[in-house]
Amino acid sequence: MKHVVLPLIIALLTPVAAIADVLNVQAVAPGIWAVEGPAEQRNAKNLGNNATFGLIETTEGAVLIDPGGTRAGARMLHDVVRGLTDQPVAFVINTGGQDHRWLGNGYWKAQGARVIASAAAVEDQKARGSQQMTMLSQLIGERLEGTEPAYADVTFDSVHTLELGGRHIEVHHVGAAHTPGDSFVWLPEARTVFTGDIVYVGRILGVMEFSDSAAWLDTFAAIEALKPDHLVPGHGPATTLERAQADTRDYLLNLREKMQAYIDSGGDIIGSVDVDQSGFSYLDQFEALAGRNAQAVFEQMEWE
Repeated sequence: MKHVVLPLIIALLTPVAAIADVLNVQAVAPGIWAVEGPAEQRNAKNLGNNATFGLIETTEGAVLIDPGGTRAGARMLHDVVRGLTDQPVAFVINTGGQDHRWLGNGYWKAQGARVIASAAAVEDQKARGSQQMTMLSQLIGERLEGTEPAYADVTFDSVHTLELGGRHIEVHHVGAAHTPGDSFVWLPEARTVFTGDIVYVGRILGVMEFSDSAAWLDTFAAIEALKPDHLVPGHGPATTLERAQADTRDYLLNLREKMQAYIDSGGDIIGSVDVDQSGFSYLDQFEALAGRNAQAVFEQMEWE
């Protein structure tokens, strides 16, 4: 294991972007790291890596939590990995169907890694991959070159267990959340969970047309039941369960409770944007996303 002084400053190994300006590394536990991308929109500098990723070192290879949002983004992540461990990446786990959870797969497969994802995530990736590629071409331009959809080598329905180099790693798909196939990765010995897009910290979460706000709370409850000591969210820095509850669970509960009252009073979708979410205005991107979230939740709850 390489010894790293945090915050980690990684030398520029590629002309595409200064990695230290894009990805921030946190040591979570021995041999376990969070790699946090910026909270901004995907762009030519972050290469689609506007999310938090993870790395688990074992004596038989490393496990990467999410591959990066593009082929170039995956190369950027690889430069980070090389600064943390001499072990090659043996497995990549896709925690969901968003672009930064899987569109870097092809790069890692070419390095010899095997990709693991829930069957529901792969179905979602196949359904939305073309749309995601079109969006990325507009946001990233020529730096999308070489990115091609590539899917998991190993799929599972609810739980997949990986035993590697003395590590026991569990991947759980409980149900839908931000995307239909969202999963979390649990290391029981280290009491550490990587949540993918089930948890957002410091940034408002996004409820989309493919999200399920009710099931999201049930999936979050499965993480709560683990009582983790360390929690790495899908967006934001490594943190505690309590912070995740405040920024994700409580936001969803508040929005659904307020929306139910609004629907019961005869409200329509136009006025749903005015449902009070002000208690969470401290979250990054609140002004940009709160209204859209309200309309999405209204449409879901209208038919529950």
